[in-house]
Amino acid sequence: MNIEIFREYCLSKPGTTEHLPFDDRTLVFKVGGKMFALCDLEEFTGANLKCDTEWAVELREQYEAVTPGYHMNKKHWNTIAANSDIDMELFLKLIDHSYELVKSGLPKSEREKLS
Repeated sequence: MNIEIFREYCLSKPGTTEHLPFDDRTLVFKVGGKMFALCDLEEFTGANLKCDTEWAVELREQYEAVTPGYHMNKKHWNTIAANSDIDMELFLKLIDHSYELVKSGLPKSEREKLS
């Protein structure tokens, strides 16, 4: 996984916007105004993705590349290291999961606009 693939894949999700709300190097992807992914633009070593709390723990136990979300709520976010024991297919699945998790928490009217 590299920054170009990560960015393109995140932006391919309906209603996704990108922002630099914290500084000029932390790229944040949102759906419905809520974050679902973020990464460092200058040193793409991985990404923070939202995750179901039970699956988050399972992933951390199963993969060295998955750690509690750096600078995030450690219960709900994981940091996924790029170029690690997480293959591209799983990395994309984790992006999908994060997006869907955030989207499912949006008001029904906003969810319908994204379908």
